[in-house]
Amino acid sequence: MRVDVRPRKQNPPRPAWKVAESYKQWLRGRKCAFHGPDCWGKIEAAHTPDPMSKGMSTKAADCNCIPACQWHHNLQTVKGWSAVGLTRETAAQMADSFWKLWPGRAAWEAENG
Repeated sequence: MRVDVRPRKQNPPRPAWKVAESYKQWLRGRKCAFHGPDCWGKIEAAHTPDPMSKGMSTKAADCNCIPACQWHHNLQTVKGWSAVGLTRETAAQMADSFWKLWPGRAAWEAENG
């Protein structure tokens, strides 16, 4: 049997306007957006649906994230937003609120337009 050892074609990197690593790091310092007795695990940045920044086989822009513990992030990923008590619209509104609260937003937007 022959094994193809050629390097795989890599997808291009995400465009700069979609990447806000410092924002995601800031989110990881917040409480879980769904805080309750069933929260557990580290806080992660959960991407919310955004048709304006999401394309086929691409992740939404980082400005569309909300903080979620590992339990709620996994629940949302597997079962959808209704499993964590949100609609797609309320999740997007929540992400917008967190984005506006981020202290580094003005500098990031000035750099990335």
